[in-house]
Parts: sequence; structure tokens; C-alpha cells
Amino acid sequence: METGEGADGPGGPGLGCASFNQDSTSLAVGTKTGYRLFSVTSVDKLDCIHESDTPDVYIVERLFSSSLVVVVSQALPRRMNVYHFKKGTEICNYSYSNSILAVRLNRQRLVVCLEESVYIHNIKDMKLLKTLLNTPSNPSGLCALSTNHANSYLAYPGSATIGEIIIYDANNLSTVTMIPAHDSPLAAITFNASGTKLASASERGTVIRVFTIPEGLRLFEFRRGMKRYVNISSLSFSPDAQFLCASSNTETVHIFKLEQHGPGGEEDSPTWSAYVGKMFSAASSYLPAQVSGMMCQDRAFATVRLQVAGQRNVCTLATIQKLPRLLVASSDGQLFIYNVDPQDGGECALVKTHRLFGVEEEHETGEAEGAAPPPQPCQSYAAAATAAAAMPTTTTGPVSATLTGYSEDGGARKGEVIPEHEFAAGPVCLDDETEFPPINWCRDGSRGGKERRT
Repeated sequence: METGEGADGPGGPGLGCASFNQDSTSLAVGTKTGYRLFSVTSVDKLDCIHESDTPDVYIVERLFSSSLVVVVSQALPRRMNVYHFKKGTEICNYSYSNSILAVRLNRQRLVVCLEESVYIHNIKDMKLLKTLLNTPSNPSGLCALSTNHANSYLAYPGSATIGEIIIYDANNLSTVTMIPAHDSPLAAITFNASGTKLASASERGTVIRVFTIPEGLRLFEFRRGMKRYVNISSLSFSPDAQFLCASSNTETVHIFKLEQHGPGGEEDSPTWSAYVGKMFSAASSYLPAQVSGMMCQDRAFATVRLQVAGQRNVCTLATIQKLPRLLVASSDGQLFIYNVDPQDGGECALVKTHRLFGVEEEHETGEAEGAAPPPQPCQSYAAAATAAAAMPTTTTGPVSATLTGYSEDGGARKGEVIPEHEFAAGPVCLDDETEFPPINWCRDGSRGGKERRT
């Protein structure tokens, strides 16, 4: 979810990277002068919960709302540092043969993506479990890891020339399937929260497709537009996977609705648009395949018009203060928060703009607190939609230390008990010290690790 500047960094003031955490309660940004972690659980207030002066950071990823953060800087682009930022300690670091292009993590796995290889670590003790060598050239480091650690699926390009997607089981360390998603190379991929759906877009940027996981069957096809090719930089599902947002280098962010259909293939509540869609579907059987395919593609359910075009940005859908919101972090250092009408869609209303750097007074409160406020109970977009109908739609140098951990085989060490959340079937709501599996400082007691092939 980097902004696209990568290791070269943005020119002049701006972000080198920006990424939302796995449940969209936190935003991490990196610049030439350091990186910051923000809590985004409120619309009107943006708390900076941690700030570091590590220069030229181009990858920063936080694990849920925990104190675990992964950082890669231009000074050492082959080295990944894992920190416990609240304690000010380095958990470990690993060095690789080439520059690190992306890092993805959930409660079971940490994945490091290089241009032609992928490394899979066990996040409990950072042991390297698997090295996928000689993968197709992937200069942008495109990959996705499902946030549901019960089925840690990893997706990465299966070809450098066409849009093939490899689905890999990062828990069982085996390839699941290959999805022929697009005719042109991939530009963006993402899983839904449960790891049962995968959305993808190609470099053309005109069509977005959604597939079932692990089967790889096509569920939906959405058309972003036909007038021009664009660079889609970000895809994100809503928490309940009923909506999908897509941002690009244009001024428009699209939100698509994954319509639920009854057993007969029709919508549960027929509408005029559903009737017209049914007529088009019937007529498409008499038309050429290319024309009928275009007719069967759904258009955007809701849209956002950004103030500036041509910038890279990342977007996410979240429920904040019991209402569905669209969050867009732009490469010029701003966070835009929009209200989303989950029933009628249309143009989304901008409710708040935050500066991510340069305005210190916005961050004083977060620094004083030293931690993010407890996350709100998980609420589905569907539940938020019901609530929204009855509510207004607008609202005003690390120190080395040894950390306790659990062994790779899952057995408790010295009588310790594995937390119940380790066996959770899906994503869980977390709060700090128990929100991620405690990690050993390093499996051999040293400060650093090196890649090894398996």
C-alpha cells in the first residue's frame, strides 16, 4: 500500500509511503525525515501515537493496533527492522539479497517481497519458513496477504506479461491455485478481511474483478471506465466485503457494491436497475462476447472527486464512530475522510481533512497519550448501513531487549499458555500487549538474522 514513490521517495515535500493497518484503525506514513503512526478511530481528531526520526523510510507496516512495526529505509533497503515502538526496542532485523519492495503481515505470518523472490516468516519467532525463488519479475513488489490468520493466503503475480495471480497457502506452505485474472499485467490485488475473496486490477485500470478464494472463481466484474487507461494504486474491501473501493492517479475514487443475489440469481429486493440489468443480461446472449462482457459489468455505486489529480494515494473503507467512511491518504501528505451512503451511494461528502505532517499541534495529544485509544467493537458495514439510515450523514536507535515468545511448534514454553485468540477462526479486535503473538527477540538470541533458502 505504498504511495508508489518506492525507494526513490517523493520529490520535495510529501510521503514516501502510506499504509493502513489490517483493520483500518491506524495509518502509517513515511517521509524523508522519519515515519509516523496515527490512530484513525475518530473523524475530527487524528492522534499521532508514535513518531520516529529514522530518515528516508519507504516501507512502514503496523500489525493491527499493536506496538509491532516493520520499517525499511533507503539507507539500508535490503534490511528489514522489526520494532516494539512502545518499548523502544528492536525485536530483530533481517537482511536479504536485494532491495525489499513490500512487507505484509498478519497474526501468523510476515511476508517479505523482493523483485524475484518471496520470503515467508513465522511472526511468533521470525523464523524463516519458506523461500519462494525465481518468481516472475515483480518490480513493484505487488503482493497481498489475507488478514485472517486462520487461512493465511498469499497472492502474488504469476506472470510479468499477463495478469495471472498465484494463490499460496502461507500456513501450510503450498500453492493453492493460479487465477487467470487479466490479459495485461497486474496493478493491484487485495483480500477481504476473511480471506474468502480477492479483488484485482490490471495495468489498464479499466476493469476490476473479484474472485472466490481458494477456488479462484470469478464472482464480480466492475468497470471503472472506458475513456482512458489509469494506474490503479489501491484496492480495499469494506470490513464485511459488501463494498470495494479503488483509487488511481485520477481525481476519482470509485466504490463498487458487491450485490447479494438470491437463489434464483435475482436480487432479494428487486429494483428498476436490477430489472434493467436482467434485460441486458438476457440480451447479451445474442451479442458478441466482447460486447456482452461490457454489458454485464457493473458500474460504480459511489464516487469521490479528489481536489487534485495525478497523485498516488491509498484508500480504505472503515466504520468510524458507527458510520461507514472512506479514507484516502494522498502522497502530498493529507488524509481525507468521506461519508458513504451505503443505501443510495452517489457522490460521497467530504467531512474532514487532516494534515499528516507539518502541523505539530495536531499531534501533541497523541504523543502525550503514547498509545492509541481502544478500538471500537467491530461492526459490519451492513449494521452500519442500518444505523446510518436513522442517523445524520455528516459529523462536524533502538535498545536491544529480549521479549518473551512462543515456540514454532505451538507448544507453550515453561508453562506459558497460548492465548485463545491464537485459535480464532477470523480477525479479532485487539488491544496492545495481547494483540499480537509475543515475539522472541530472535530465535537464536542474537540481534539480527540473515535470509536462508529452504
